[in-house]
Amino acid sequence: MDQSWPVFLVIACPCALVVSIPLTFFGGIKAAAQAGILIKGSNYLEALNDLQMVVFDKTGTLTKGNFKVTEIKTSNGFTASEVLKLAATAESFSNHPAAVSLRVANGQPDWPIKVVDYQEISGQGIRAQLNDHQVLVGNEKLLVSQGIKFSQQSGVGTIIYVAIDRSFAGSILIADEIKPDSQQAIKSLKRFGLKTALLTGDKHQVADQVGKFLGIEQVFAELLPAQKVAKMQEFNQQKSSKKNLAFVGDGINDAPVLAQADLGIAMGAKATDAAIEAADLVIMTDEPTKVTSAIKIAKKTRQIAMQNIALALGVKAIFLLLGALGLATMWQAVFADVGVTFLAVANAARMMITDYAVVNN
Repeated sequence: MDQSWPVFLVIACPCALVVSIPLTFFGGIKAAAQAGILIKGSNYLEALNDLQMVVFDKTGTLTKGNFKVTEIKTSNGFTASEVLKLAATAESFSNHPAAVSLRVANGQPDWPIKVVDYQEISGQGIRAQLNDHQVLVGNEKLLVSQGIKFSQQSGVGTIIYVAIDRSFAGSILIADEIKPDSQQAIKSLKRFGLKTALLTGDKHQVADQVGKFLGIEQVFAELLPAQKVAKMQEFNQQKSSKKNLAFVGDGINDAPVLAQADLGIAMGAKATDAAIEAADLVIMTDEPTKVTSAIKIAKKTRQIAMQNIALALGVKAIFLLLGALGLATMWQAVFADVGVTFLAVANAARMMITDYAVVNN
């Protein structure tokens, strides 16, 4: 026993694990950053390995958010040009993709009306004061809540209703385009065995069309921000306690939902500051397939970390046994400990030099 205790003391040193495991996760975060994915901590990288479900927002996440005006219907004597100008002017201060499309379609305003007051109504639209006129621009919920009578419109796309001084002026139909890699992203997630869902404030007709095209399993439409949070809470209750729930979004209304998920993922190129602040991962290139890239990087990181744990514990177990039998000296234990530390660090360094293209193969 007198000869064994120095061997036990040396071989019990956890250097191999203490050095290699953090280095492995640092390498994983670096590989993700090179791929345009910012991960705010190693715990979030590890959490990607245990996902059960990924929930998506629609506008700006799975779709480009580049709306185009496709149809304008008028009422109460207003012209199409007047309806568009009212909507575009009222939306002057909004950064929502739909508001941008209205301003683009309107071009340069050629009338002296200015916005003197502006208020966003979450999940409904906006209320603006244009000189002496109050203008409402938003979905049908906005007009219903204000008690304004209007003609309900239909069409494939998002319908924006416009009212001025409590009189219905008309509606504008705008259509969005699905991102080219959204379908591949959903297919890749399904190959990982993950469930998918879509939460959107858009109409059922549009949401169902997008969900069917992409192959998303569950689609929930016409949701207010609070209803999205409630739906995420419902998903949290349904999932396994050992599994994680992710939400992918980009808007200011998505911040509470991102905070509700185990993993909040923001599409950073167009995401609001609130969404980026609430998110745990930020995808800087706005490509939905980067969600699966992040999962692949996480799995590779865990694989290398487990290899290092097995290597270090295996060598230490062997030398503990040899020490107990009196077959190992202290210097052999020193070389074994240093050697396994070197091997573990070298293995961990693979994540530091792994090319992003290799990670995806």
